Amino acid sequence: MNYDVIVIGSGPGGYVAAIRASQLGLKTAVVEKESLGGICLNWGCIPTKALLKSAQVFEYLNHAADYGVTVEGGDVNFEAMVKRSRGVADGMSKGVQFLMKKNKIDVLTGFGSLKGKGTVEVKGADGTTQLYTAKHIILATGGRSRELPNIKQDYKKVIGYRQAMILPKKPKSMIVVGSGAIGIEFAYFYNSIGTAVTVVEYLDNIVPLEDEEVSRTLGRILRKSGINILTGSTVESVDSSGDLCKVSVKTATGTEVLEAEIVLSAVGISTNIEGIGLEEAGVKTDKGKVLVDDFYKTNIEGVYAIGDIVKGQALAHVASAEGIICVEKIAGHNPEPLNYNNIPGCTYCSPEVASVGYTEKAAKEAGYELKVGKFPFSASGKASAAGAKDGFVKLIFDAKYGEILGAHMVGHNVTEMIAEIVTARKLEATGHEIIKSVHPHPTMSEAVMEAAAEAYGECIHL
Repeated sequence: MNYDVIVIGSGPGGYVAAIRASQLGLKTAVVEKESLGGICLNWGCIPTKALLKSAQVFEYLNHAADYGVTVEGGDVNFEAMVKRSRGVADGMSKGVQFLMKKNKIDVLTGFGSLKGKGTVEVKGADGTTQLYTAKHIILATGGRSRELPNIKQDYKKVIGYRQAMILPKKPKSMIVVGSGAIGIEFAYFYNSIGTAVTVVEYLDNIVPLEDEEVSRTLGRILRKSGINILTGSTVESVDSSGDLCKVSVKTATGTEVLEAEIVLSAVGISTNIEGIGLEEAGVKTDKGKVLVDDFYKTNIEGVYAIGDIVKGQALAHVASAEGIICVEKIAGHNPEPLNYNNIPGCTYCSPEVASVGYTEKAAKEAGYELKVGKFPFSASGKASAAGAKDGFVKLIFDAKYGEILGAHMVGHNVTEMIAEIVTARKLEATGHEIIKSVHPHPTMSEAVMEAAAEAYGECIHL
């Protein structure tokens, strides 16, 4: 079979690239060795959010009296939570199957790899192989849980994110190594349903990519909820031979041994670039990433790469945007290169975290003179009514031109609010334009307008 485009991998980069290629009139196929939708839909973004929702419902029950509601007998059915999560993921994967049929995209089941110029080999589960040709081949093979030599995963007691979603029973105790989005989301989930959770973070702040004020605020809230957080600490070794894992942790004050039923390694991802024919094809890589230009073309004619295996943030929405840009360039359009400094990042614990652009520290280091405005949700009428007064919105502006350099939010539902700032930055809006854009009352989003006003000395409600 000959195609215009073959995409290897059907995650949020691959399937989106395939659909856009089909929309542009290109005969398209996608290769997938497991389930359509890739890690994000099946073992990442979507099923974790389903688990987090279950935790939030349980928390509502536990705090129902705060809202004048009496509830008795609420308890965690862990197996049912996992079952619901898997059902949500399966439904989303079936949705991608429908989109493939709707857009007349051939799904080639098996492991895809480059085999000579313009050729893809697909190896099925039974070991049989089939060759396909295409003018353009897009690699979208994604990533997997990163393993450290001192935290070897056995997938039973020492696990990655995938096993954390389908544990056979709720653990009594868990140590989470790493406090990025994955680590903090699982720490929040398991703590919420009654697991004793300790988070070990090598750096000085949790969610270390976030603005330091956000990190400190979230840390304080999570500690208050019962999570033990050790920052500036390193896991030296894990002994999983007994009933409990013994984890040797080096802290600022010395080394201590912690015990837990489960150790979750959440120290980032490794790229899936092994065995896909890169070396044979001569595709250049560096430090586990495929080297590409602004439109995701590799050094080899007709071969492209997107998503976790290239430069930029390893996020689903980044991969989707890259896939669209890549395909539109292939089709002869003139897309804009992606601005990696205007990518929103979100963490879906409670309270949520959302950000885009420069942190205050990074903006200062870049040489900007700043105007910074911060509005706490404790002063928000909607937040008070919702019982969600923790957190704030913080906006950072260039004092000279009014450019929005960054936005940092921690609070209820802030992952739904950050897109306003992403759009405003894309349109090169200024602080005063946000202030003069009337925001509905009462809403959490008013805090964006108020934070901008606070930066310019015009805040009404502080």
